[in-house]
Amino acid sequence: MLPINETMGQYSELFMLLAAGTYTVAFIAFAWDLAKSSKTLRAVDLKAAQLSGADATRVPVAAGVGESSGAVDRADADVAGPVGRAERPTSSVAGAAAGNNAGVGQTADAAMRYSAERRAPARVAVALTVLGAAIHAAGVITRAIGAGRVPWGNMYEFLTTGAFVAVAVFLLVLVRRDLRFLGTFVVGLAIIMLVAASVAYWTPVGHLVPALQSYWLIIHVSIAVLSSALFTLTFAMSALQLVQSHRQKTIAAGGGDKLGFMRLVPSALSLENLSYRINAIAFVGWTFTLMFGAIWAEKAWGRFWGWDTKEVWTFVIWVVYAGYLHARATRGWTGTRAAWLSIVGYLCVVFNFTIVNQFFNGLHSYSGL
Repeated sequence: MLPINETMGQYSELFMLLAAGTYTVAFIAFAWDLAKSSKTLRAVDLKAAQLSGADATRVPVAAGVGESSGAVDRADADVAGPVGRAERPTSSVAGAAAGNNAGVGQTADAAMRYSAERRAPARVAVALTVLGAAIHAAGVITRAIGAGRVPWGNMYEFLTTGAFVAVAVFLLVLVRRDLRFLGTFVVGLAIIMLVAASVAYWTPVGHLVPALQSYWLIIHVSIAVLSSALFTLTFAMSALQLVQSHRQKTIAAGGGDKLGFMRLVPSALSLENLSYRINAIAFVGWTFTLMFGAIWAEKAWGRFWGWDTKEVWTFVIWVVYAGYLHARATRGWTGTRAAWLSIVGYLCVVFNFTIVNQFFNGLHSYSGL
């Protein structure tokens, strides 16, 4: 067992503080991008309407649906296949900027491809997020060096590492898809996680309790961290789906578009389909988390399952997401119902991590508090 290096532990805390500060500036830049783009697109819409001689207030183009379709994308339809309904063609933000068939409620391309439009605030925000992730990674690594082990042996370490993985996954997806509209929410959640870790769950660097001194810690917890990070992304997407769905219905009913920043966000249907796919991947990871946890329990305590509170809630999370995937794939639970079920699953993850770890005694009481 390696000795504790308290100096590296202090460096780790400093890096976490710097990462939180950098993420905060990135959060502001992402919010600035949403606000700025909203005003720009609204001005383009009005100008296009004037040039075409049309009344801009009477062009109810629904979010995610091109003007030529003449119909609202029914995000709450009751029938869907395993992956969801086929995407209808949509107009991109670049097309709106060019003034072609721009209309009230126009949103980003459903394929979430990058357009030719250069959004300076968004580029700055992504650059700051990359810098923050690099600093954050330094904090995780120095914590590992200081403790002489993998840095996820208590709630503080699990939360800081989980926040890093969530941001890292977000940045990796940005390489192929334009999900910058999620930046405000993902980075915001990362800030909350870092602040909660530092304020509510701070634990000095130290050795693991004997029960955790096993190679199964690396296998079991690393998969749990990755799955939780993916669930964090789908939580943000499901929340946006609810907002976008409400906006679409309001516009379809002839109401005004009071959420102009949502024009950078794809349709509710597009968000639903992508979150479904990511949830399916995260669910596989959570299944392995449950399985490897049972194997580790047998090696540590001589039984695979003992109805410990932590075990029960890990299984509850698995059941909720299994129900979500099954209901959407076979029972037609689409639209807001699917979004709410995904959100409930993430709330179970949060409850399992916070309330269960802190207030329920059991063999898994490793919060470090």
